[in-house]
Amino acid sequence: MAAEPRSSLTYRTTGSTCLHPLSELLGIPLDQVNFVACQLFALFAAFWFRLYLSPGKTSPDVRHAFATIFGIYFVIFCFGWYSIHLFVLVLICYGIMVTASISNIHRYTFFVAMGYLTICHISRIYIFHYGILATDFSGPLMIVTQKITALAFQIHDGLGKRPEDLSAEQHRLAVKVKPSFLEYLSYLLNFMSVIAGPCNNFKDYVAFIEGRHMHVKLLEVNWKKRGFHSLPHPSPTGAVIHKLCITLVSLLLFLTLTKTFPVTCLVDDWFVHKANFLTRLCYLYIVMQASKPKYYFAWTLADAVNNAAGFGFSGVDKNGNFCWDLLSNLNIWKIETATNFKMYVENWNIQTATWLKCVCYERAPWYPTVLTFILSALWHGVYPGYYFTFLTGILVTLAARAVRNNYRQYFLSSKALKVVYDVVTWAVTQLAVSYTAAPFVMLAVEPTISLYKSMYFYLHIISLLIILSLPIKPQANTQRQPQILNSVNKKKTD
Repeated sequence: MAAEPRSSLTYRTTGSTCLHPLSELLGIPLDQVNFVACQLFALFAAFWFRLYLSPGKTSPDVRHAFATIFGIYFVIFCFGWYSIHLFVLVLICYGIMVTASISNIHRYTFFVAMGYLTICHISRIYIFHYGILATDFSGPLMIVTQKITALAFQIHDGLGKRPEDLSAEQHRLAVKVKPSFLEYLSYLLNFMSVIAGPCNNFKDYVAFIEGRHMHVKLLEVNWKKRGFHSLPHPSPTGAVIHKLCITLVSLLLFLTLTKTFPVTCLVDDWFVHKANFLTRLCYLYIVMQASKPKYYFAWTLADAVNNAAGFGFSGVDKNGNFCWDLLSNLNIWKIETATNFKMYVENWNIQTATWLKCVCYERAPWYPTVLTFILSALWHGVYPGYYFTFLTGILVTLAARAVRNNYRQYFLSSKALKVVYDVVTWAVTQLAVSYTAAPFVMLAVEPTISLYKSMYFYLHIISLLIILSLPIKPQANTQRQPQILNSVNKKKTD
């Protein structure tokens, strides 16, 4: 089949076409131009929302209504008739929330939301395969699915469980009154997070709308002991400017580094058949590094939008500085300096990891790590590459845990040994992540197998040998149980 001209590819979208001339001028697909335009408009709307529709000037209902109406408009602008999928899922799950029993509300909601998302993922793959439409509407649907299911579990915790059966975090987030229809729509479809997220908790969002958000967070850290003589009023301006600078740098890297080292390089004849193994290792690392800026750009910009509206305040750090990282989806410094696989994963797509912990890891009766990886893969979509990544991730996680538990203590006796350990584990972690995550961006089976063959499946083999030869302590269940016991003991002492 002859390749389609670039102009038709950039034009093809179900969303608005009013920015098509700009798309043609920049040579960027129209759906991406629409996305950035909406997020930039949302940034200015967020500042206006915080200044002119502040809780002191406007009722919570007005704030809910404004946030919802703008969010719906952004979705329709970006995705056109595809936005129907989003609205249908929201309405179905609201019906479940209103009619289902408290004992089953989380189960029904979870299976309906994840089932609908999976059906949409499958249908979108076929649509892409036949080249009918290019618009990717799955992003907002994935975010809404996270919020819907998290809220259902939090309602179940608040109305269907005893406080002593909850962990401290579950008790804090438990919802004891079902939200109204307006609150439900606002939480799921507000303009600050409907396009790019991140997922957030219902109680935090309602506290933000009602003007209690910062006060609650300051009380949690006991602001009087932090040296403040009166209740402070933190401004997000500095945090927003800082995040916009990161966004700009990420955009520049995307337009240069990412374009120079595309993922397709990993299936080139030179890479697969001519480069030696060490060259392949280094080149794979460079290509995977080059694939990150688009995520840094989208997630940091989304975080800045929420902060500009006054949402995302997390308290005061040990130095007395205000923190605006409640909704941050990544910590770039910790990602790039991670010395173990767990540290890397915990700082990448943070809010999704928090959601997975809320709806799966903490509640799975057995094999929580495996079930969490499977749910994560299913939530991301049905591209085979996702499952290669997450299945490989299970092996690497278990192997890394075994090595850390068995050998780390021998390198803590001196600073020199600790430095050596950190340098070696940093290099191993970065190479392991590059190897594991490559299928995630390659998507298909053939290029993934081609890549792994060229790398001799080295990480799979090493991980399996480690798992089979070293004792692995079952930490997952033993880590979760003390959280619940601590919550119980706290209740008893209170």
